[in-house]
Amino acid sequence: MIKAIRVHELGGPEVLKWEDVEIGEPKEGEIRVRNKAIGLNFVDVYFRKGVYKAPTIPFTPGVEACGVVTAVGPGLTGRKVGDIVAYAGTPMGSYAEEQILPAVKVVPVPESIGPVIAASVFLKGMTAQFLLRRCFKVERGHTVLIQAAAGGMGSLLCQWANALGATVIGTVSTKEKAAQAKDDGAHHVIIYKEEDFVSRVNEITSGNGVDVVYDSVGKDTFEGSLACLKLRGYMVSFGQSSGTPDPVPLSALAAKSLFLTRPTLKHYNVTRDELLAAAGEVFASIASGVLRVGVNHTYPLSRAAQAHADLEGRKTTGSVVLIP
Repeated sequence: MIKAIRVHELGGPEVLKWEDVEIGEPKEGEIRVRNKAIGLNFVDVYFRKGVYKAPTIPFTPGVEACGVVTAVGPGLTGRKVGDIVAYAGTPMGSYAEEQILPAVKVVPVPESIGPVIAASVFLKGMTAQFLLRRCFKVERGHTVLIQAAAGGMGSLLCQWANALGATVIGTVSTKEKAAQAKDDGAHHVIIYKEEDFVSRVNEITSGNGVDVVYDSVGKDTFEGSLACLKLRGYMVSFGQSSGTPDPVPLSALAAKSLFLTRPTLKHYNVTRDELLAAAGEVFASIASGVLRVGVNHTYPLSRAAQAHADLEGRKTTGSVVLIP
């Protein structure tokens, strides 16, 4: 038996229960991993609330972890007991002391990157990689708008977009978060509680608008984000922390021939080669200093409910990690 967080009913942080579970041994093509650090992501909140549908109830949440291989399924090569590995995305179930994972879903972690750093950055780093490098290919000369620029995801987007040569505009809620976004590479920071971000973006860009918006906030910012785009600009909606955006009539896009996408990580890392290439770029960006990872908050896994409450209450900055 191991300990894990289980969700038996959808709702607030209080539905996260610390329980004994049985996980068994790895089958063909699988490995068993003892998690050393687990990344907390807003997608975990979506599943807990039912915004995203979990495959079964009860379920163990969590889509990111770094740990050590403790058992290998029959006939499997290329993995061995003692390997340090990480995974992000599917399958769900990382809020556990140990878990069974498909071997094709994990990647080796370089010795230079510790488990806490790996768990804090892997999902967000993989997401930043496909958003900035493949979904819309950010290049020198582009102007980008990053909503929630001081969050764990926003922090990485600011750093990487800056390194790619873009002019980075970020929105935040407080002066403290504005200072962090500046430190992460945002050239212009808008405190949206003090000024209208659409007007300010228009001012910064001399009325031209931005090439791309990365919006993980959703309902509260969606229409404003569209309004900030230049002709033929790209609206990348990849989260909805404030709720699901209202439906958009096609005419809203036609006004400036806009592109709108709602991408997910799993569709950009379908093959093993894609996964390894993306992970390699993320780890290389950490090693080179392009990405500086701020693990500002750690919680015991047993206190995942408190971690969720703090994340939703906007009491956290940077990455949050759960320790089994």
